[in-house]
Amino acid sequence: MRNWIVLAVFLAIGAPATQASAAASQKEWDKCIQSTDNDLKIATCTGILEAGRETRNNQAAALSNRCAAYLRKGDYRQALPDCEQATRLNPRNPVAWNNLGVARNETGDFDGAVAAFTTAIGLDPRYMSAIMNRGNAWTDKAEYDRAIADFGLALRLDPKYWKIYLDRANTERLKGDYDDAIVDLSEAIRFAPQQPRPYAVRGDVWRLKGDLERALQDQDRAVELGGKEPVPLLLRGDTYRYKGDLEHALADYDHALEIFPDYIPAYAGRGLTYEKMGDLARARSEFEKALHSLSPIRSDINGSSLATARAHLAALDSGVAPPVIAPVPAKAVSATSIPTPQAVVPNTAAAPRAKQGRRVALVIGNSGYTNVAALPNPERDAAAIAATLRAIGFDTVTLETNDTHEKLLHALRNFADAAEKADWAMVYYAGHGIEMGGVNYLIPVDARLATDRDVQFEAIPFDQVMASLEGAKKLKLVLLDACRDNPFAPQMRKTSTPDAVAAASTAGAAVGTRSIGRGLGEVKVSGATLVVYAAKQGEVALDGDGGNSPFAVAVTQRIATPGVEINKIFRLVRDDVMEATAGRQEPYTYGSLPGSEDFFFVQR
Repeated sequence: MRNWIVLAVFLAIGAPATQASAAASQKEWDKCIQSTDNDLKIATCTGILEAGRETRNNQAAALSNRCAAYLRKGDYRQALPDCEQATRLNPRNPVAWNNLGVARNETGDFDGAVAAFTTAIGLDPRYMSAIMNRGNAWTDKAEYDRAIADFGLALRLDPKYWKIYLDRANTERLKGDYDDAIVDLSEAIRFAPQQPRPYAVRGDVWRLKGDLERALQDQDRAVELGGKEPVPLLLRGDTYRYKGDLEHALADYDHALEIFPDYIPAYAGRGLTYEKMGDLARARSEFEKALHSLSPIRSDINGSSLATARAHLAALDSGVAPPVIAPVPAKAVSATSIPTPQAVVPNTAAAPRAKQGRRVALVIGNSGYTNVAALPNPERDAAAIAATLRAIGFDTVTLETNDTHEKLLHALRNFADAAEKADWAMVYYAGHGIEMGGVNYLIPVDARLATDRDVQFEAIPFDQVMASLEGAKKLKLVLLDACRDNPFAPQMRKTSTPDAVAAASTAGAAVGTRSIGRGLGEVKVSGATLVVYAAKQGEVALDGDGGNSPFAVAVTQRIATPGVEINKIFRLVRDDVMEATAGRQEPYTYGSLPGSEDFFFVQR
């Protein structure tokens, strides 16, 4: 999704006008500046630069145009040095700064991208591409409110430009504001009724709301209008796959590959479809095609598809049959529910395998909240996870349920002692969690949280969970199924923060309030540490309508797969949850492990 939207911005990037010099003919400059043939543009601009007889500003113009051609080809790393040199030679050219921002953004330097776009806007406050690109960079940084503010600025310049509504809707989609996204996408369609993209993205939002039928209606229209666009076909293929219409899913992936040969996401989609069909040989072939694709694009949706291909190939190599995941209903019964099977503890009756040292776990399931409605599944989820960890050979597994504040603190303190004597230390928590003011908290069952300031006294900061793991010698692991829709947030009375009061008393400013986030916020970890969220930062995890949550089901069905490295295990968990929820819930892993040692829940 993201590559496709950004690509449209690349194509809007213009080229700076320049004065032809005696060193290069007007015809050569016309090719360097105006050609839509990227290879010709690159070759011509290169020839002008290699002649070495241009003015400083003309060199900057040639570099900026060559940079733009590399951007359109998706060759961001080649583009980056050209963009940087162009801004050094002519720091007053806003287009060069805009191009530099795009190159930085697509190579993962989001802060640098924002800085470059801001410079471009400072040079030309009405530079629409730079304003929209900065909005997209804020979106990539997950600073959604800043992104929405930039799109609002762009709309003041041109309130009828459909692309602004589309980009703002994409940000609202990621923020979880699905109704606002649909309003903006409907506006985009009103101003550009023949454009396929707003229909495709609106279909994606309907899917996220759990309405696959309305998703398909919009995606049908996107495909009809799309011509040679592969993305509408990819999105519709995914919806068909989630719905269980596997033949139609394959047809859409096939068509996408006819339009865009070596399209990595289509190979991955076909692999997942064949896996659901039970045709594991063809699934393997498609995942291998994804890995060997000649496509130069390896970021965003392509990079995600490659991670899926690697993990599923590793799982197929294990010889364990993939789990059977039922089709998703055409329409969800509620915004936060999804049908789920009961979690099944893996059968590990086979010969014991070598372990990577002593492994201990603390498993917590909080269901019986006394001041808000009880959660049906966390207690059962914790029991299933605890039984699974015991089955795969963890040395000590402590199961805690319905912990009060005092009991939860006591459990973490005791676990810290156990972790000091272990190689692996793992905490699994299911229940309510909340993010406030950039800090994540786990909520004990006796919390009242009448005001926002009560959170720091009645809830457990996530830092205390991390502290309980600190002594483990090799691996620290946290699994948080704590992103459920939180009933505390709307009932909490907002109070003034001390800093805001001080600021108001000295500067006459309005008094602020604490910011309560949706779901859990991003975490920073270091060393051999992984933190796995059941749902991405800012998203709400679904509480399964069966005996367990989708995340708990996926963990129990994948964790015992022998010989699959731990990062790939959690990729498989992510893919299974996505499949079971029609992509409405996406688990996310924070942290990375040192390359000196691979970690396995179950070794071969």
